[in-house]
Amino acid sequence: MRRMNKLIMLYAITCSICLLGQGGPKAWGDDTYVVYQGGDGPGQDRHVVLISGDEEYRSEEMMPQLGKILSTHHGFRCTVLFAVVPDSGMIDPNHVTNIPGLAALADADLMILFTRFRNLPDDQMQHVDQYLKSGKPVIGIRTATHAFKLKQSSPWNHYSDGYGGEQKAWKDGFGRLVLGEKWLRHHGHHKHESTRGIIAPDAQAHPIVRGIKNGAVWGPTDVYGVRLPLPGDSSPVLLGEVLKRAGEFDSADIHFGMKPGDPVLQDGKKNDPMMPIAWTKSYQLPGGKQGKAFVSTIGAATDFVSEGTRRLLVNSVYWALEMTDQLGDEGANVDLVGEYKPSAYGFHDDKHWKERNLYPADFKLNAN
Repeated sequence: MRRMNKLIMLYAITCSICLLGQGGPKAWGDDTYVVYQGGDGPGQDRHVVLISGDEEYRSEEMMPQLGKILSTHHGFRCTVLFAVVPDSGMIDPNHVTNIPGLAALADADLMILFTRFRNLPDDQMQHVDQYLKSGKPVIGIRTATHAFKLKQSSPWNHYSDGYGGEQKAWKDGFGRLVLGEKWLRHHGHHKHESTRGIIAPDAQAHPIVRGIKNGAVWGPTDVYGVRLPLPGDSSPVLLGEVLKRAGEFDSADIHFGMKPGDPVLQDGKKNDPMMPIAWTKSYQLPGGKQGKAFVSTIGAATDFVSEGTRRLLVNSVYWALEMTDQLGDEGANVDLVGEYKPSAYGFHDDKHWKERNLYPADFKLNAN
């Protein structure tokens, strides 16, 4: 019997090795999230939780790089969470019902959110709700304006984008109440008109744009439309100038043929007025404490190639944590950490994610 058990175990190990060689599961026991421990630097002893989970803009690539920058250059302990398939731990942004590790918000100093239409279970949503009721700071990136889309039967349905139920304070959902806007529309032409950041007239001395000149923030993602003026005490930091692609559309290019030097779009009224693409505001959930938020509708994985876009987001961390006195005149260090080769934005089916075979462990610092 012992010999038989040993043979069965040997067979199982052999099969696992074969699977690894054929693109099967990489490591059955890998954690479903990744932690960058941080250390020396202004952010020492501060904990940032970065929550990815969108189907289009490759937050699962961008957020680990942001976490690495914050940890390596600034000392923050960073926990990066992903949308994963429960039975395998594989990253699949199409899986909208699972982001494990949200309990990390219990001791977080800052939550950075880059999700889209998530339908999370009660136990996971509870961690988000408790964090927000504490009044701690929030940074929302791109699709965070429409971060949640829960079933009507969910006790957290009021978080849903476009919510119109009985809880009037939550009209239009999390995006409008906390960040200042919900999903409305593409203002620029998707995959044809890129975004150049222009510092808002009243924000020239704002610490979030420290070290950033007009045009330094650029990305191939288009400007999102918002309702003007933004609600409450929302204050624009950056406006989005719409650029028209000068060359041909190139599906093989992660920027689809768009470039930072493309001309400003002249026809129509897309640049008059320009839409805010980054702003600050305060927020307060019913029954919760007041907190502050920073929102950037630019920040896809390919936008993050731009040094100016990286500096915008890293500077915003210092602002959110009231640490701007530790920012130099040129703003934060935003040098990339390890290899960063982002994918073009776009939707993919589950087959794509199975073939890609991507796990949180692939984003560990020692994996580079």
